[in-house]
Amino acid sequence: MNDANRDVNLDAAPDALLDVDVIVLGSGASALAAAVAAHGFGAERVAVFEKADVVGGTSAMSGGMIWVPCNHHMAEQGIGDSRDDALRYLDSLSHDRIIPALAEAYIDTGPEMVRWFEDHTPVQFEIVEDFPDYHPEQPGGSTTGGRSLECPLFPFDELGTWRDRVSQSRQMGRHVVMNETTLGRGATTGIAREVLAQRELDDVRGCGQALIGRLLRACLDRGIEPRIGHRAVGLEVTDGRVTGVRFEGPDGSVVATASRGVILATGGFEWNPDLIRSFIRGPLERPVSIETNTGDGLTMAMRIGAALGNMQEAWWVPVIDVTDERGETIPWMVNRERVQPRSIMVNRSGRRFANEAANYNAFGAAFHQLDPGSFDYLNMPAWLVFDQGYLSTSGIARYRGEGVVPEWLTSADTLAELADAIDIDGPGFEETVARWNAQVADLDDPDFGRGRSVNDTHWGDGTRTAAATLGPIDRGPFYAVQVRPGALGTKGGPRTNEHAQVLDVGGEVIDGLYAAGNVMASAMGMTYGGAGGTLGPGMVFGFAAGRHAATTPPTRPPTRPPIERISA
Repeated sequence: MNDANRDVNLDAAPDALLDVDVIVLGSGASALAAAVAAHGFGAERVAVFEKADVVGGTSAMSGGMIWVPCNHHMAEQGIGDSRDDALRYLDSLSHDRIIPALAEAYIDTGPEMVRWFEDHTPVQFEIVEDFPDYHPEQPGGSTTGGRSLECPLFPFDELGTWRDRVSQSRQMGRHVVMNETTLGRGATTGIAREVLAQRELDDVRGCGQALIGRLLRACLDRGIEPRIGHRAVGLEVTDGRVTGVRFEGPDGSVVATASRGVILATGGFEWNPDLIRSFIRGPLERPVSIETNTGDGLTMAMRIGAALGNMQEAWWVPVIDVTDERGETIPWMVNRERVQPRSIMVNRSGRRFANEAANYNAFGAAFHQLDPGSFDYLNMPAWLVFDQGYLSTSGIARYRGEGVVPEWLTSADTLAELADAIDIDGPGFEETVARWNAQVADLDDPDFGRGRSVNDTHWGDGTRTAAATLGPIDRGPFYAVQVRPGALGTKGGPRTNEHAQVLDVGGEVIDGLYAAGNVMASAMGMTYGGAGGTLGPGMVFGFAAGRHAATTPPTRPPTRPPIERISA
C-alpha cells in the first residue's frame, strides 16, 4: 500500500488530522465507484470512510444490477438502442420531475462508466438476458432487454480479511446471479444443488455481493482501504469551499482534510423518522436498506446551504413481515410473490386496487391514495391473498406449505372465513375473487391490465406468457398476508449538476462538494427506469464525481508527511 492511503486513527486524539486529495463518505456502489474513479483519474490520495462496521451498504444487499442504456455489451450482441430512445423513455415517465440536463448526463456518461471500469478494474459486467425495462411499452422503452447489467460471480477469497466485512441481505441469495433465475436466462430450470453447495464452499458470490466485492477489490488494488466505524458529522468550509470532514470521536471532533473534494455517498434517510415525517409524500413503514441510512450526508449538506430536490420520493417496494430461521421478524420484499398466478391484492373493502404485477417502485404510489372524505389511505391495510395452488407451486418467502402455517400468514378454509380473519369486507372480497376468476379464464384483466405488459409476464412464473401472472384463486385453504409500503431507500437530497457537484440554494456550485447515490436528488425523479435503476445512477454519478474531483486543481499542496497506518 502506498503512503498516501495509509490509515490514520481518527479516534486517537481530538487534533488528529488526515490530509488527502479526495474524501469519500460511504462504501456502497456509488461511494466505491467514486473512490476508484478519483484515483484512476489522478487523485493519488483517496480515503473512504464508512459509518457502519461493514462495507457495501444496501448495494451489497441488493440484486446488484445496473441500468445503463446504450452500453457496449448491447452493441456487441446486436441489441439496438439509442440515446434518443433512452431520453424519450425517461421523459415519458418524468411528470416534470426529471431534470433534462441530468438525464442527458446519465445517458451519456453511463456507457463510458461501464467501459472504463471494465478496462481498468476487476469490475466486469454482462447483460441480464431479455430483462425488459420496468415500463417497456412507454415511448423509447425496451421490451427485449439489454439495458440491465450485472457482474459475474466473484470469489470472495480475493478480498482477504475483508470477505467477512461486507453487509449481508437476509433475503437475497449470495451464490447466484440474476441470469440464473427466472428473471434471466435461467427460466424455470434453477441451479443444481451441488453447484450451489460448491459455490458456498468456495465462497463465490453473485448479485450485490459480486458488485461490491469487485469494487472493493478495485479499491484495495489501488491502496484504498476503507475506514469503517467512522461517522461524519460535519463539513469543513474554508473561504466558501468544502475542504474537509469532521468525525465524531470519544474525545470530541476530529478532522480530515481534502484538497480536491469531498464526495457524499452516504445513502438515504429512510431510517430517520423525523426526516421521513418532514419530507416523504406518504407512508413508509418498512425500509429494507442498511439501518445506518439516517440522512447524515443530507443534514451535513443542508447545514452549509445545499439546495434540495426530489425530497418526497423513495425507491418504493411492497413488503411483508416474516419470521426468519432465528425467530426474528424481518421485512421481506414481495417483488416476485405478488406477481405469481393465483394471487391478488385487496384493501379493507375486499377490492383490488392496482395491477399487482406492476413494477415495485410504481406500485408504491397505490399505498398513497387518500380519500378526501374519510381522510384515510384507501389501500392501507392491504393484503396479498392466494390459494393452496399458489402456495404449492410458488411459495411465499421461504414457506412452501410444508408443516405448520407460520404465524405471519393467515389461513382459512373458505374465502368468507379468511375475510373475517383479516377484518375486510366479506361480500366485497368474495365478489372480487369471483370476478378475478372469471377474467383469468380468458387470460385477461380488463380492470387493471395485469399480464398485458412484458414487465408483468417477465416477473411471473417463468413461462413468460399471460398465464405467467394470471390464474384462478379456487383451491382452498386460502391465505393472506398484510403488505406494507416499504422502500429500498429514499431518493431526495442535495441538488447536483452533471458532474455531481452539489449546488447551493442559489443554484451555484458549492466548490469541493459532490454527491452520488441515494444521498443526492435523484436524476430519475419519481421513476425507476429498469432493473438496476438505483445502482446505475449511483455508479454513474459516483464515477462523474470522482473524475471531476480528481481533475480539479487542489486548494493547497500536501502539507503533512505520510501518516502511520492502523487497522480499519
